[in-house]
Amino acid sequence: MNGCMRTTISIDDGLLERARQASLERRCSLGEVIEDSLRAALVDRPKFGLGSVARPLKTFGGSGVLPGVDLCSSSDLAEWMEGR
Repeated sequence: MNGCMRTTISIDDGLLERARQASLERRCSLGEVIEDSLRAALVDRPKFGLGSVARPLKTFGGSGVLPGVDLCSSSDLAEWMEGR
């Protein structure tokens, strides 16, 4: 590793487990997964501001959220979308 620095950081347990799983799937180190993720997160992206053009938001007809659908529960939403 060229130009490396050791450091200690605090990471959410669930996020760390997902990163460890990704390192196993990719057959690379946990550090490489974290570095790749940081690189992707730190890529310059177009900024929205005074010079940006507003685009209309696509909307669809309807009366809102269906009864029994909890938008705060990702697992409930996934089950509903999969028709369970």
